Amino acid sequence: MISTPYYLIDEAALLRNLKIIDHIREQSGAKVLLALKCFATWSVFDQMRQHMDGTTSSSLYEVKLGSLKFGGETHAYSVAFADHEIEEVVAHSDKIIFNSINQLQRFASFAGDKPMGLRLNPGISCASFDLADPARPFSRLGESDPARILSVIEQLDGVMIHNNCENREFKRFDELLSEVEQRYGPILQRLNWVSLGGGISFTAPGYPVDAFCERLRRFAQDYGVQVYLEPGEAAVRHTTTLEVSVLDVGFNGRNLAIVDSSTEAHMLDLLIYRETAPIGGSSQGDHIYQVCGKTCLAGDIFGQARFEQPLQVGDRISIGDAGGYTMVKKNWFNGIHMPSIAIRDTDGHVRVVRQFSFDDYVSSLS
Repeated sequence: MISTPYYLIDEAALLRNLKIIDHIREQSGAKVLLALKCFATWSVFDQMRQHMDGTTSSSLYEVKLGSLKFGGETHAYSVAFADHEIEEVVAHSDKIIFNSINQLQRFASFAGDKPMGLRLNPGISCASFDLADPARPFSRLGESDPARILSVIEQLDGVMIHNNCENREFKRFDELLSEVEQRYGPILQRLNWVSLGGGISFTAPGYPVDAFCERLRRFAQDYGVQVYLEPGEAAVRHTTTLEVSVLDVGFNGRNLAIVDSSTEAHMLDLLIYRETAPIGGSSQGDHIYQVCGKTCLAGDIFGQARFEQPLQVGDRISIGDAGGYTMVKKNWFNGIHMPSIAIRDTDGHVRVVRQFSFDDYVSSLS
């Protein structure tokens, strides 16, 4: 039995998402790139690259990871490239996308014959949480003024638009894209490709995938562009759990269970976005527990869940939604043990692909 804690990636569940991506690529003509900022566990890249066209990045290290471990097209983007890294970024990328016209003008000469793009910020989004809203007031993410963008249009091969954060509704996607077309139509008509970014929940149950494909196909035809999508969460939705064990139980107004993991260290987005994780499957038992992490942070709480039987020390619990924005953010807070990474193959066999040790903790500092 594998020692907890560990992240468990289910390849069969991953394949379900990838088949939807295959359908979208075939029916819409869009190309699909994995957003490494969300998921970069390269042990499953062999499976993913069969269904996706490449990767998109937010830093030099992600560019290199995509180029060396995934292959296909490698799109390089960063909020700001540094002088000392731009040559290496260009060397490992197929397209380079700048966040601002200042960056474009500063580094265009380094790009050589690589296609260059610019991040376009239409000032509208569907983000419900200000921290993740690219259209928030005074945003530093991309260029908004059509006149300024047109002033450098001859240098641009394409644009990247990322304004669909956590967009679960096709209707809202359609509305946002229509507003982009209305304001930036003359720009879109002069491009070769347009990336519509990530955040679109097209692998969620019930999403109208065929209508989505038709909208993408129509957009591509109207402007004569290759459309790109950059899913992260959509690619790994409901594929990964964090497997933990109960270390202690107690009662302080409610039943408490402390496990050998942590939100702060191993599922940081639960704290950042004030969310709770699905815990223990779909049990509707009578025994309700608040499942807590083992760090000294008072709010280190995964959430509440129902169990068929009272929890005991040694019981194992699965915590869901541990794929996107989890492993890429894990850290050594409190020096607690880093979860291993395991994969459940499509035949049901579980194999450990990475374990961490005290030496890894020591080497992360100096």
